[in-house]
Amino acid sequence: MDELRLRPAGPEDLPGLAELFLRARAVAVPAMPPGTHSDADVRAWVGGWDLDAWDVWLAEADGRAVGFAVVAGDWLHSLYVDPDAAGQGVGGTLLDLVKGLRPAGFCLWVFESNVPAREFYEHRGLVDLERTDGSANEERAPDIRMAWPGSDPLVFFRRLIDEVDEQLGDLLARRAALTRAVQPLKPDGSRDRRRERRIAEVMAVRAPALGSDRLARIVDAIVTESLDAAASTGGDAAASPGGD
Repeated sequence: MDELRLRPAGPEDLPGLAELFLRARAVAVPAMPPGTHSDADVRAWVGGWDLDAWDVWLAEADGRAVGFAVVAGDWLHSLYVDPDAAGQGVGGTLLDLVKGLRPAGFCLWVFESNVPAREFYEHRGLVDLERTDGSANEERAPDIRMAWPGSDPLVFFRRLIDEVDEQLGDLLARRAALTRAVQPLKPDGSRDRRRERRIAEVMAVRAPALGSDRLARIVDAIVTESLDAAASTGGDAAASPGGD
């Protein structure tokens, strides 16, 4: 393969990138689940990429595109290499480019089953952050959020923590409001410990690293403090000590 050349993609490059994407995804099965869209839909989707909003870079060799990367915000959305150019350093070169484009760090999603891709990223300094059951992606396949923490990992991870804490604050406020609202509807006002345990077990499916016992303690604290907050504000909720 001739010397690799990297350059931003233009609108005229998008049809070729769509074909590269389709070839790479087809060859990756079963490490990656099959795509859920028709080839025509994929071509239309790639052809409509907003090159002003996304950083789309392609790698060229021998006068043709052999790989590409798509970055938007602090996410690496796509990194694909033409199967005929696999194992020749194209992916690593594109990933190094992305690190240069996002020196403060970035995240990406990779399918849990895609062991070659996971090893590729791990060997280049990316770390696992979270795992899902795949219910939020189109393929319904378990996936992993990975991250390159950039030049200052402490700042990067604290930024992600701040984002989660904002979401957690909103969720806790909603949970406390619902706990308060349900109290007048309960006939005996007692806490349903079995229900709380089931809640923890369901949560453990989404957060296996914590486990149901730890999550049971967290649920207990949330219900206890929500009831205490409701009691301190007075009203109907203060009359009932029961959980939800």
